[in-house]
Amino acid sequence: MGGSIFGKAFRITTFGESHGKAVGVVVEGVTPGLPLTEADIQIELDRRKPGQSEVATPRQESDTVHILSGVFEGRATGCPIALVIWNADARPEAYRDLAEVFRPGHADYTYHAKYGIRDHRGSGRASGRETAARVAAGAIAKKVLAPAGVTIRAYTLQVGAIGAERVDLDEVDRNPVRCPDPSAAARMVEAIREARDQKDSLGGIVECRATGVPAGLGEPVFDKLDADLAKAMLSLGAVKGIEFGAGFGAVTMRGSEHNDALTAEGFATNHAGGVLGGISTGAELVFRIAVKPTSSIGREQVTVDLDGRERRIAIGGRHDPCICPRIVPVVEAMAALVLVDHLKRQSALRGGA
Repeated sequence: MGGSIFGKAFRITTFGESHGKAVGVVVEGVTPGLPLTEADIQIELDRRKPGQSEVATPRQESDTVHILSGVFEGRATGCPIALVIWNADARPEAYRDLAEVFRPGHADYTYHAKYGIRDHRGSGRASGRETAARVAAGAIAKKVLAPAGVTIRAYTLQVGAIGAERVDLDEVDRNPVRCPDPSAAARMVEAIREARDQKDSLGGIVECRATGVPAGLGEPVFDKLDADLAKAMLSLGAVKGIEFGAGFGAVTMRGSEHNDALTAEGFATNHAGGVLGGISTGAELVFRIAVKPTSSIGREQVTVDLDGRERRIAIGGRHDPCICPRIVPVVEAMAALVLVDHLKRQSALRGGA
């Protein structure tokens, strides 16, 4: 299977399936001597793992990471770092009835169309569980970014029709939906509960902000910084859209309004979201992603089986009624991977300066 490798100067290869033995990742391009322990990685995995709250899947996984190679006496050696996370609460038998039918909203049909075979156990490779490997790799990327003064924070800006009215980053990890507005967070939780009780699900918007990103990152044509970030975010199965800065709101603005004036103190505004011409401006990097409602729902739906016969199915098993809370650390991880990759490429361009 192609498409499991991401990045150039800082590259990851993920592997594993939702209800297989494990998921994991091989990370290449890590600076030799970087201090790194399993505890550094576990911090981020604990933010993504299932079973955290009533609005998350009840699947119980510790998501304990094991470093298999590339680290010696607490420091990266410069060799590939292999990380594995063993699946402890896999229940492949729960998906036996889905072997012959395609689930609406899932990649079942398209995987079968491409490969002629698919792993029906909880979506296999297409499962959101694959993102645990990305978060593990992203934890390393964050360690690389820290000395450069780059910080990345994502949060749930909207769930269904309920949006945050203020952004207080200190509130993000204090509520189960990871919303920066505690009042909106309480309403979001109730809306997710209601959707879950109705055997349905909700989508939302997650915003990400990166500060300390130096000007000059990104390539001018095909490897633009925003293009690579868009690829990173749209590679997440639940993400259906992305916008930077003013985003789609720019269509109602005039050029005189949207252009970010340059002053002696820097940019007066940031409608561009920190990227111009595909290259970072040095201003805060800001983007938002649209997260679709979880595809696995208990409501009866119409589909077809492998022979094209119409069937009606209701999805059982353990699923998040809203993906936003647990995708937040995944968004941060993917952003970190892109920024480290471009930092290393820029460093090579400037001769290691």
